[in-house]
Amino acid sequence: MITLSGIQPSGQLHLGNYFGAIRQHVERQTTPDESFYFIANYHSLTSIHEGDSLAKYSLDVAIDYLALGLDATKCTLYLQSDVPETTELAWILSTFSPVSLMEKGVAYKDKIAQGLTPNIGLFTYPILQAADILIMQSNVVPVGEDQKQNIEIARDLAQKVNHSAQKELCTIPEPMFVEKGANVPGTDGKKMSKSSGNTIPIFAEGKALKKTLGTIVTDSKGLDESKDPESCTVYRLIQLFATDEKADEIAEAYRAGGYGYGHAKQALQELMDDHFGEARERRHDLSTRPDDVMDLLREGGRNARKKAAPFMEAMREHFGLLTTDTSPSVRA
Repeated sequence: MITLSGIQPSGQLHLGNYFGAIRQHVERQTTPDESFYFIANYHSLTSIHEGDSLAKYSLDVAIDYLALGLDATKCTLYLQSDVPETTELAWILSTFSPVSLMEKGVAYKDKIAQGLTPNIGLFTYPILQAADILIMQSNVVPVGEDQKQNIEIARDLAQKVNHSAQKELCTIPEPMFVEKGANVPGTDGKKMSKSSGNTIPIFAEGKALKKTLGTIVTDSKGLDESKDPESCTVYRLIQLFATDEKADEIAEAYRAGGYGYGHAKQALQELMDDHFGEARERRHDLSTRPDDVMDLLREGGRNARKKAAPFMEAMREHFGLLTTDTSPSVRA
């Protein structure tokens, strides 16, 4: 079984990234599956064109993943740009994709609604995502419900290629939907998203974390008034970290009165400090050793390309794409 997932390096990773993806990635590395996790820097070009920023964000994502417990000896962590065959495959897949398929893209419409500038890269994003999935012959793709359509597009394109070849060139991937935490609320109560500017960074701490938590929108009920925990964004975030017993205790305090939103935000900060404490220490250490992190990414890129190269060779052969380049890096 081959599992694959990616994450965009487009800014600081936040709680939505953690509960919606990273936590599951760390947990799945203990399974017998062959797991590939990539830093989707090609995808980030749909919104970032500052080279220094993208390079920094890409390294930061690797550091964050390692700090949060991903073990590069148990899985393959790599940069998307270290597997250039991916963009080659994306072009081939694009020739199988009717324009109408992209026009139905819910994710594209959502991103435009959030204020992102329309561009062809954003429009054809699902095709590159399909290439990421298919080039590693992935069987399982852990995703949130918001990515359901994109996985369906990957499956559709894989089936079109296989029909053309009259054989199974592409493995048909299956989605594995994330449950708890997939729709983490942001500081405004809406789904946490970088483009919405409502995020809580995973590695914020101290005064910076307190300031961010202080911006979480609540109602105007006073300290002594009874409050409804289920309708409170702070409490919804608390539930992600607290044990059921602790969450019930805090919920009862909400209802009893005498427990203000400031108390709840302080409880949330303490829960985050406890949950991410060791990871913060590892991150501080890794941040002082960027060359070591790059070495891990370099090795991951080599392993990923070894997986991708034979697949692309078969694709080139089937579609008659002649090449005179026989260098090991390409024909591995």
